[in-house]
Amino acid sequence: MGKLIKFLIYLAIIGFIGLAVYAYVGPFFGADFAPPQVEIRESVTLEQQ
Repeated sequence: MGKLIKFLIYLAIIGFIGLAVYAYVGPFFGADFAPPQVEIRESVTLEQQ
């Protein structure tokens, strides 16, 4: 049981490192993480009491 837990911890650490590397290296290979820049305007009607 201890070997399984140790394996899962190592797998989680390797996954986290891989995700961090992808976040830094991804834009060089065409992965764009920026949200679309679109202006949204919506009218709001406030009720008076």
